[in-house]
Amino acid sequence: MHAFMHAKPFVYLASASPRRQELLRQIGVDFMLLAPDAKEDAETLERVQPGESARAYVTRVTRLKLQAAVIRLARRNLQPAPILCADTTVALGRRILGKPCDALEAAAMLRLLAGRTHRVLTAVALQWVDGADVPGPQASRHRNAGSRASASGSHQAEALSTSRVQFAALSDAELAAYVASGEPFGKAGAYGVQGRAAAFIQRIGGSYSGIMGLPLFETTQLLRQAGIPL
Repeated sequence: MHAFMHAKPFVYLASASPRRQELLRQIGVDFMLLAPDAKEDAETLERVQPGESARAYVTRVTRLKLQAAVIRLARRNLQPAPILCADTTVALGRRILGKPCDALEAAAMLRLLAGRTHRVLTAVALQWVDGADVPGPQASRHRNAGSRASASGSHQAEALSTSRVQFAALSDAELAAYVASGEPFGKAGAYGVQGRAAAFIQRIGGSYSGIMGLPLFETTQLLRQAGIPL
């Protein structure tokens, strides 16, 4: 017996990010949170491997997050439904900038970004099972190169969004005030495009929602593959 039954089609969002929740609401997707437990070791999961490129890193971490979410769903005995995962990283050349652990690291990251152009990569992955809380005929699904299917009727699809962000030069006072605001913490690259850091950004090339943490164009394509109504 499942812990609850949801009356309409929905997805599980395996993230505690309020920004990803906001973006899903923006495109009208009904979702339930499937956030990690406190005992899950996110720090180890997000550790960069030696020589790993930003693209390989963010794709690998997203796949691991999806695997963990599938296990979490079964452990919690929840109603089956598609599971959506995402991960975002910031890269300056081959250097990957994750989430700062303290004010000193946040300031150091922002100094690196100031006056330069960096990349923001967000990988998205979706897993669904045939007939699990998905309406309508399933034969009309379109799969891309990022899709995989198993004999058990379980499917996975993934996508990657890469954007470029140009920062203006930052004075010491601007940098200190931004770090003191607390906004850099919990964010890759020590900034949030949707917050105060918007005042530092001269130019964006790519997906604004991808920089926020969930590229809506790519996410929409994945949800359509799974038959989720938008």
